[in-house]
Amino acid sequence: MNSKELIKQAEQSLEKEFEIIDEIRDFNQEKVLNAFIENRVAPEHFYTVSGYGHDDMGREILDKVFADVFKAEKAIARIHFASGTHTLACCLFGNLRPGNKLISVAGAPYDTMQEVIGTAGDDETKEDSLIAHGVLYDEIPLKNNEIDFETLEKTIDKTVTMVLIQRSKGYSTRKSLTIKEIEKICKIVKSKNPNCICFVDNCYGEFVEEREPLEAGADLIAGSLIKNPGGGIVEAGGYIAGKARLVDKSANRLTAPGIGCEGGAMFNQHRLIFQGLFMAPSVVSDAVKGAVLAAKLFEDLGFNTAPKHNEKRTDIIQNIIFNNPDKLEEFCRTIQSFSPVNGYVTPIPEYIPGYEDKVIMAGGTFIEGSTIELSADGPMRAPYVAYMQGGLNYAHVKIALENILNKVNIS
Repeated sequence: MNSKELIKQAEQSLEKEFEIIDEIRDFNQEKVLNAFIENRVAPEHFYTVSGYGHDDMGREILDKVFADVFKAEKAIARIHFASGTHTLACCLFGNLRPGNKLISVAGAPYDTMQEVIGTAGDDETKEDSLIAHGVLYDEIPLKNNEIDFETLEKTIDKTVTMVLIQRSKGYSTRKSLTIKEIEKICKIVKSKNPNCICFVDNCYGEFVEEREPLEAGADLIAGSLIKNPGGGIVEAGGYIAGKARLVDKSANRLTAPGIGCEGGAMFNQHRLIFQGLFMAPSVVSDAVKGAVLAAKLFEDLGFNTAPKHNEKRTDIIQNIIFNNPDKLEEFCRTIQSFSPVNGYVTPIPEYIPGYEDKVIMAGGTFIEGSTIELSADGPMRAPYVAYMQGGLNYAHVKIALENILNKVNIS
């Protein structure tokens, strides 16, 4: 059976899964559309201001739209965030003080966040970390590669200021956290300490489910605009949403106390961010369909995948576990070769700032580092997992997978 026939056969068996994804897409698209209508978005909100960025009507309405979409008291969406890590760091540094305690509830967080916290990195980096600023830090290890709810309940007390809940798995083999699991975490935390801040790293998860973490009891969320909520067209930035006082404190770290959310010229990016957010539910839906198809194809070929094709999804990431460094490299290189940008480039494993191991990255994307566009990467460490994500449209993902089946020595 050739690759086209394999894909057609897989698609026919995925009718139920695709129907669920379409229903979630439609729900989220209506939610976003209603936020635009209720906030009376108009062409004048696409205009820009210069200098200090004072009296920016577009920025003000953009924040309100994001707040409505994510069910927040307040939100900020800014191009000034350099990355998702920068956005998360502003939340942490903005809301934690010397002597406060932060606990990561899902084991060690994503590699780049370990340097922000201060558990990894060189001596110079650690001097600027949360721990160096006097913040106390601890982790609740995973139990059988899942959240240890029993230890969580024993650990949270009145001394804990904030819990960090990383929704997506990062470069780990644990399952990403569903909204239902995030809700359970928040309920346990609040039952032990009602004042503890439940902060969710929402990267890769937006619009994959019908609810977002703030609707499940979280106090603060943050993410990147070159991932899901940017719809593949936003050039840079991030967003923060949640309780107003927590968002304001985070904004003070992005700009300065006294400026907070009120300053910062947006450099004529309003329309792209508005439009990207509007497109996001459909783009995310196609990316999730591509991930489900990839899971089904590789499962049929005998590979281990996570999540499985018929498991509930909470982010756009698809793990394909090769247990072989050569196969991981070959997979990523094939993804790169069927990318619209830099398709002729051959990725090689290399050390990247913020990561302990060499990482191979395939990302022939229109926007550098955009992971809502089709990409694949993975650290060069056992069990040699490809983290495939994104796809601006389902057709591109399908074409890439077809050629992977033809080209990659996966036997």
